[in-house]
Amino acid sequence: MSDTPIRLPDAVTVEAVLAGLDPASADQDLAPALSDAFPGFAFSTAAVDDFYWRDARTVLAASGARLGDHRAWVERELAAHDRDLAAFWNRYRDSGLCFTEWRGTAAFGFASTGPGVADFVQLSFGREIEVLAGPVVDPSYRPLSADDLLELSWVQREPVTDAPVLAGPVFRLQRRSGLIHMRSFLASRQRLEREEREARRPELEARATQEVARDYVKETPFLKLNPEWFDFVPREVRMFQDWQRSSASAQRIFEHWAFDIKDYQEQGQRKLSFIPRPLKMPAERLVGEESGSIHRLMERIEAVDAEAGLSFAWFFLMTHGHWVDPDIGHAIADGLRAGRVRLLDRDARVLLDWTDNRYIF
Repeated sequence: MSDTPIRLPDAVTVEAVLAGLDPASADQDLAPALSDAFPGFAFSTAAVDDFYWRDARTVLAASGARLGDHRAWVERELAAHDRDLAAFWNRYRDSGLCFTEWRGTAAFGFASTGPGVADFVQLSFGREIEVLAGPVVDPSYRPLSADDLLELSWVQREPVTDAPVLAGPVFRLQRRSGLIHMRSFLASRQRLEREEREARRPELEARATQEVARDYVKETPFLKLNPEWFDFVPREVRMFQDWQRSSASAQRIFEHWAFDIKDYQEQGQRKLSFIPRPLKMPAERLVGEESGSIHRLMERIEAVDAEAGLSFAWFFLMTHGHWVDPDIGHAIADGLRAGRVRLLDRDARVLLDWTDNRYIF
């Protein structure tokens, strides 16, 4: 952070920055353009291979003329053919009419707002290109319903494609959670969790567990069995706490992870969560081996750390739930307790606490 006056990032200005990017150099210009728009912030950007496509399609004539929105065009032309699917298909199967489609992958922007582990802004984008996707009807099979014309099952969609690119890349800010300050997000996540649990207090205070034996019945209050019920820490908060407590804290978390934010309503209540996305995927998954030695296991997690360029990287890849088998964490914890292996003291404490109260994304 510089000493110049800081203008906090806002969605309107971010969208103006995105609109001003030249597609020919958008990938290279995105981070500098954001940094210029918000003095005092040094933005970095990263891409994540999270392929998607949008229901935003245009019908294109053989001449290149755009004939309007695909769905509206299908409905209009079906009506013009009295909704006769066979007539529609025969009319357009060799017409040369195609449709375009916007396809994208996830991208993120980050800028530090302070020294704390959660002191940063995250921007969530879609990096999109418009491609010539295919003909307006399947030339080989006649549609059985109007839905067949809109589902476009004859079109292949792959992250790597040889489909002609008509426009882009362009960056679009996500509508919900496109811009978040992580410290504020985590505080909101913890507050919502606490409020939801407090709302159940009368119910839980009245709940008890019965233990029935031949000559007695014993009731134990639920909250006596679960004294930490109201002190629950969500996994999103715990990930950041564990990063701060561990040797990984020598580097900023956003240099290695992006966070796919979920912000939605369920039964009238706001829900917040995230799924962590590693910015560098390991070459392969680390799976436990029943017959493997604990020392060989230590060599393997050290190799994961070296590949990631981060101390204790294997642990956070394990909490992610895909790249490192949780059984590996338990095996190393058992080795620590038996004195057969060693970790840095701070990392050992994080791992042992995790085995006592496990979380996985």
